[in-house]
Amino acid sequence: MGRVRTVASRPSSVVRKKRKRVAQEIWDYVNKDKFAQSLGIELLELREGYAKCAMVVKKSMSNFHGSTHGGAITTLADAAFAAACNSYGQRTVALAVTINFIEAVKPGTRLIATAEEEAASARIGLYHLVVMDEGGKVVASSHATAYRKNEWFHKRSNVETLKRG
Repeated sequence: MGRVRTVASRPSSVVRKKRKRVAQEIWDYVNKDKFAQSLGIELLELREGYAKCAMVVKKSMSNFHGSTHGGAITTLADAAFAAACNSYGQRTVALAVTINFIEAVKPGTRLIATAEEEAASARIGLYHLVVMDEGGKVVASSHATAYRKNEWFHKRSNVETLKRG
């Protein structure tokens, strides 16, 4: 059986958008995740529908094989997902997350996760999550679905952004 290859480009059906920066109030709200903070996850970038987070893998995050526990990698990806889908100021929760682990990671490795909105309606968002090491090697890839509640933690100025069809 052959090794999994990282595909360099995204499917042509995915159109990259210029994403607006978020208000400081949204950044602050998303960045106060106590669980993420307890693991050393840092929010690096946040724009509407996009987030980037990083974490250095601690020895305490190892499984019995001595490599990074899948739960730690998943948590980093989920932190980026949560930030990206809440970036409009609307309370949003996960409906489903699937993740594929591609490479083993040793403790001490700095991982970077990105989450990018691929499709969205007023209530549902589909996100692509990627976790890489600092060298750019993909260690996990994920798709996640979010549900947007009819609740806002930031002014509703972005409601028209979400009503795009």
